[in-house]
Amino acid sequence: MLDLHFAPELRFFLTPRRRHGPVRVETEPTSTLGHVVQSLGVPLTEVGSLRVNGHPRPPAHRPCPGDIVDVLAVRWPQTPPFGHTRFLLDVHLGTLARRLRLLGVDTAYDNDRDDQALMEQANAEERVLLTRDRGLLRRRDLRAGAHIHQDHPDDQLREVLERFAPSLHPWTRCPACNGALAPAAKHQVQSRLEPGTRATYEAFSRCRSCGRVYWPGAHHPHLARIVHQAQEFVSDRST
Repeated sequence: MLDLHFAPELRFFLTPRRRHGPVRVETEPTSTLGHVVQSLGVPLTEVGSLRVNGHPRPPAHRPCPGDIVDVLAVRWPQTPPFGHTRFLLDVHLGTLARRLRLLGVDTAYDNDRDDQALMEQANAEERVLLTRDRGLLRRRDLRAGAHIHQDHPDDQLREVLERFAPSLHPWTRCPACNGALAPAAKHQVQSRLEPGTRATYEAFSRCRSCGRVYWPGAHHPHLARIVHQAQEFVSDRST
C-alpha cells in the first residue's frame, strides 16, 4: 500500500470520497509514481513536485509498498518548459482565446480539433495546452498543459494571467486568427469599409495573416476595459 498526501489545490481532481486526508492505494511493482498519481485523476501538468519519504522523486520513479508520497501543486507563476509562453486552447475556451489575443498573447485556437490533434499541435508548436478537460491533460505525451478551473471568461483570464504571467502587448494580435496587426492607412483599406465607417473613423489596423480590418468602433470601450483591467491585475500582482 502507498499513502499519498495531496496538496489542497490538487484535491479537486480526486473523487469526492478521497478529497479529505491521505489516499491509500495498492500498486503494482511496475507502476511508476506518475502513473499512480494520474490514475487517481490528478494530471501531472498540475503537479509541481513529488516526494517519497521526504525525498524528491521524478514521475518515472517506482514506489515501494509502505512509501509515503507527497504530491505538491505547481507553483505560480509557472514558467513553461519552452523558454517562452504561448498557448493553445480547446474548443470550450473560445472567448478566453479572443481575450488573450486582445492582450497580445500568442494564442492558437481551433474549434474543430480532436484531443489527439490538440496534443500534437501543442507539442509541435511548443504551446501550453489550456483546457477544462482533465482527461486531455492526463495524456502521457503532452509536454505542457494547464487546467482552467474558472467558469466565467473574466475569471478564466485572471487565472491564466496569475498562473503564467505572460507579457502583455495589447492591440497587436488579430482576435479572429492570432495574426499580427499592423497600422493601415485609410486609403489602403477603404474598399473594405462601409460608408458610415469611412466617414467616421480615421485610425485602422489590418491583420497581416487574414486581412481583417479593425478600428475603434462602438465595441471599443468594452474591449478597452478588458485591457485596462488585465493590465491593472498584472500590475497589482507584481507589486
